[in-house]
Amino acid sequence: MADEVRAPLAGIVQAVLVEPGTAVAADAELVVVATPAAEHLVYAPRAGTVLAVRVQERDAVAAGDLLLLIE
Repeated sequence: MADEVRAPLAGIVQAVLVEPGTAVAADAELVVVATPAAEHLVYAPRAGTVLAVRVQERDAVAAGDLLLLIE
């Protein structure tokens, strides 16, 4: 079953560090979300393979928006 990785806060996607098919370790850096105050790294909740990426650089995201899926 795939785990959903969601935006922790509203901001702009500054970087997507993985693509579908990428094997990731638990706590690997996945996405950078920028706010006016800071950059926030989004980490993998567990080891697995990136199934799908739902955002791209410069996308605006709200807190809770789906960023990617890990299986």
